[in-house]
Amino acid sequence: MSTPAPITANIAAEPPKRGRGVALRILLVVLVLAAIGWGAWYFLDGRWYESTDDAYVNGNVVQVTPLVPGTTVSIGADDGQFVHEGQLLVQLDSNDAQAALSQAEAALARTVRQVRGMYSGAEGSQAMLANRRADLERARTDYARRQGLASTGAISAEELSHAREQVASAQAAVDAASQKLASDTAMIDDTGVASQPDVQAAAAALRQAYINNARTRIVAPVSGYVARRSVQLGQRVQQGAALMAVVPLEQVWVDANFKETQLRKMRLGQPVKLHSDIYGGGVDYQGRIVSLGIGTGSAFSLLPAQNASGNWIKIVQRLPVRIALDAAQVREHPLRIGLSMSADVDLHGSGQLLPAQSAEKPILATGVYGRQLREADELVARIIQQNLPASSRASGGVAAHSAANR
Repeated sequence: MSTPAPITANIAAEPPKRGRGVALRILLVVLVLAAIGWGAWYFLDGRWYESTDDAYVNGNVVQVTPLVPGTTVSIGADDGQFVHEGQLLVQLDSNDAQAALSQAEAALARTVRQVRGMYSGAEGSQAMLANRRADLERARTDYARRQGLASTGAISAEELSHAREQVASAQAAVDAASQKLASDTAMIDDTGVASQPDVQAAAAALRQAYINNARTRIVAPVSGYVARRSVQLGQRVQQGAALMAVVPLEQVWVDANFKETQLRKMRLGQPVKLHSDIYGGGVDYQGRIVSLGIGTGSAFSLLPAQNASGNWIKIVQRLPVRIALDAAQVREHPLRIGLSMSADVDLHGSGQLLPAQSAEKPILATGVYGRQLREADELVARIIQQNLPASSRASGGVAAHSAANR
């Protein structure tokens, strides 16, 4: 009979089925334990972290632009080179500006000497007035004496009439001299040479000419690295044209774009761990949140979405979060504008959503243009001093002249 053979085959196949069942049960236990472990990690630690790799290095890109038009005659720095604040970057042709500066210097010197003449004229008018007053007093004395003689018949009525006319003439001369003195002193009333309006106007013209000449030397507003140089030798540049940029790489930060669903517990001041693709995982950057964006990228785009028109599809938005980096780490491992970063925010800390105080000082400033004005003021003071009398130079200037009639 042939029936026992199949029964033997079924009995031999049973042990592998039992082995697979044990393996499945073990796999199930492992998965359950893994799920329990992941759940414990998430509720105890994982839910307190938010991460994104949609993060990029950003920084201040300081544009270098001319303040006066001109022709480029020299270029002092190229892409990638480090420049110090105030270092010459581009030199424009300054022949016209130097000629205008020389004319302004001569105009100021001439005006100072003319004003000195006004003071001398006022002093001369004052002396003339004193002389005319003395003539008037003498004419009045003569007239009074002749009046006494006329009553006794010692002199004729005609001679007395001439004496009266002399008094009237002397009084008219006094009035004319007084008006001349008032006119002369009106230009210098309660002022010194340096504060006289004509001198002030000439000094302002000299300052403008000096600044225009100084602006033919285009200098670096801040210290940093040159980028995007576009100016070429011999190029005629116009006011406001971008010639190059200076990037202070020690002041970079990271803009991390988190989904709006990740921002629920994110606050200012929370610590952030960052990694850069250029250095890999071997370099950890420590940062902190300093700003939660005021609007999403789509809200500030050139053509913002019009959700109220047509069909609408919900899209999860991203908000830029600014992260400040540790300055010492940036100096040790420099970053570049636009590099990719990954950011991991620790949500344990608490803080504000928006800053409560305004900035106490400028976040970025330059003093190179203020120096130009100070140098112009020094030149004005030097020219005024050189065109004063020697006695005034020794005493530090001309004292203010009084306009009162003395």
